[in-house]
Amino acid sequence: MTKGLAVLLAASCAMASCGRTAEPPKAAVVAAAPVDDWQVTGGEPGNSHYSSLDQITLANVKQLQVAWTYHTGDAPAGRSEIQATPIIVGGVMYTTTPTLNVVALRADSGTLVWTFDPFVGRTREAHANRGVVYWTDGTEQRIFVTAARRLFALDAKTGRAIPTFGDSGWVELGAGLGRDVESASIIATSPGVIYHDLLIQGTRVGEGEGSAPGHVRAYDVRTGKLQWSFHTIPQPDEDGYDTWPADAWKTVGGANSWAGMSVDVARGIVYVPTGSATPDFYGGDRSGQTLFANTLLALDAATGKRKWHFQTVHHDIWDRDLPAAPNLLTVMFDGRKVDAVAQITKSGFVFLFDRQTGVPVFPIEERPVPASDLPGETAWPTQPFPTRPAAFARQALTEADLTTLSPASHAAALARFRTLRNDGLFTPPSRKGTIVLPGFDGGGEWGGAAVDRESGVLYVNASDVPWIAALRDTASLGTPTGAPRPGTAVFAAACASCHRSDRTGDGDRVPSLVGIATRRTSEEIRQTLERGKGFMPSFAALMEPEKQALVAYLMGRPAPVVTTDDSPHAAELAASRLRKSKSPYEFVGYERWRTPDGFPAIKPPWGTLSAIDMNTGEYKWRIPLGAYAALTAKGVAPTGTELYGGPIVTAGGLVFIAATQDNRIRAFDKRTGEQVWDAPLPAAGYATPSTYRVNGRQYVVIACGGGKLGSPSGDAYVAFALP
Repeated sequence: MTKGLAVLLAASCAMASCGRTAEPPKAAVVAAAPVDDWQVTGGEPGNSHYSSLDQITLANVKQLQVAWTYHTGDAPAGRSEIQATPIIVGGVMYTTTPTLNVVALRADSGTLVWTFDPFVGRTREAHANRGVVYWTDGTEQRIFVTAARRLFALDAKTGRAIPTFGDSGWVELGAGLGRDVESASIIATSPGVIYHDLLIQGTRVGEGEGSAPGHVRAYDVRTGKLQWSFHTIPQPDEDGYDTWPADAWKTVGGANSWAGMSVDVARGIVYVPTGSATPDFYGGDRSGQTLFANTLLALDAATGKRKWHFQTVHHDIWDRDLPAAPNLLTVMFDGRKVDAVAQITKSGFVFLFDRQTGVPVFPIEERPVPASDLPGETAWPTQPFPTRPAAFARQALTEADLTTLSPASHAAALARFRTLRNDGLFTPPSRKGTIVLPGFDGGGEWGGAAVDRESGVLYVNASDVPWIAALRDTASLGTPTGAPRPGTAVFAAACASCHRSDRTGDGDRVPSLVGIATRRTSEEIRQTLERGKGFMPSFAALMEPEKQALVAYLMGRPAPVVTTDDSPHAAELAASRLRKSKSPYEFVGYERWRTPDGFPAIKPPWGTLSAIDMNTGEYKWRIPLGAYAALTAKGVAPTGTELYGGPIVTAGGLVFIAATQDNRIRAFDKRTGEQVWDAPLPAAGYATPSTYRVNGRQYVVIACGGGKLGSPSGDAYVAFALP
């Protein structure tokens, strides 16, 4: 047993204070974590993704080898993912598996210590999970994790749910939102953050009509009681209420913080990035600037009171959620030190603010942007553009930028290009289709950026591929006669635009439904129809016979007997015929713009890694990240690939990142961008790594879950170390 593990187990055995109510709670420990540990998803509360460990250096990194591999053994059939960044405390690693089990491992060997299944006694719901939260008061230690609509508190020693937290170990994320959200999707993809004895938690909600609101909430770490709630969609007499239609807070959803947060412990400020209001792509029923959607919020961490804010997109109709937790850093500006906060965006911008006041370090300009051509939509006339640094991803596309990989690919791209609306960044969605560059997933994405504490250099990876945003008139959910449609017709009308007529999906946001009966039960499919899931909206408005018919069609079963007009459903059928969405337009579906050869429709690079000196706003370097074996075999230079997962940076002079489609992890010289090491992975590492030290040996660990972009899924964590 390692010394760190022994210390953890001994401390955990002293949990007699758990659940006591006669004594006041002890103050939480806020001292800096030991340099050996990686106690927070982002490395530390300020989300720097930085480690002061320097055993692995430029001189010896080529000697790195696999130290251990842990297979979770629970990857389900079909597509699954592991997006988690493991945390390491006192020689023990805590993380999640493809089915959202929580595991504790010995960090020096990958040996299992305990496992926790959050779905015992209930239907399993798989969704993206990016890690867990650790809290201690110096005596007691807890792990917090979210699974479906529940937030659990676990004993860090045993992995058992703590019965005095909430309802026998968990609290319901759907409670306390001020409206009925029973049929709405509510999960938490990113772990919350700790401030003293508070767990501050965001959520991911649906993308369409009927979505839940995105309140930011703080819970008592011992009892699970709600301590404060910030309304990101303001209610009467709250600041920002006048930027929405009257009473929008009663019906509009979203404006949620799904990407994670950062905490300035010394100042007592939590920095909260928020996403768009819903529905994502049509804002006619939520006209106005819509604060505090698409906003970096600085809140008093103890009370939830707003200190300052900056909205990065006004009246978002492009799904331009702030995609990652911001980075706290210190820069030299005009000869003085400035404690700052940097926020990356899907559009490829980096916004930099004074951490205390919210004053921009570099000027930000409001510039005119294109108007919408859809009746009923009023796009905001200007959007904010930082003057420095320059965008880290392409934001404009001309015919000269289209792919030239082959004459056929170029011809296909050119023909499509000439049919699309393309008026630059912030061109609104349209009936004929609008080019969105960077795409819906960025630019910047949930992997986030890393900051070198020594130099103030920010390292950020970007996907550099175009997507297409198209809207169409909303289809009826019923028929003129009120008669229910067969399952094939329901699928064609409600599902095929995203899942495709052959049910193959897109390998990423939209999963394949081929063979779904082998992976999901009828009950699970029905639940997803009712609540929605991830980017899929709820289809609760479908008539009951149509839901039954659709489930039967997907499961490959005979169509159910159609209900007749003299049945108990007759009234429902009559009332719901020609039922329409509140919005006059619906989103056609998430489409990456690819040519018939399967590659992006523009010239490379398609994925990059950049180093930006945040003291000056100037770039130190930018390189393609990732390669396609098929193109390399043809003599094509590395093109970069679409990327998911972020970098970390170390005092050893290195930047580590996986994130690519080619199943590799790489190390770069942080000063020059030269690649100095790489290694194959058992599946793509669509996650951010972490680094730590046990018994004097430094490790780098990465989750190898694959599953996105059509990549094969995996179930492994792989740790590397020097011999």
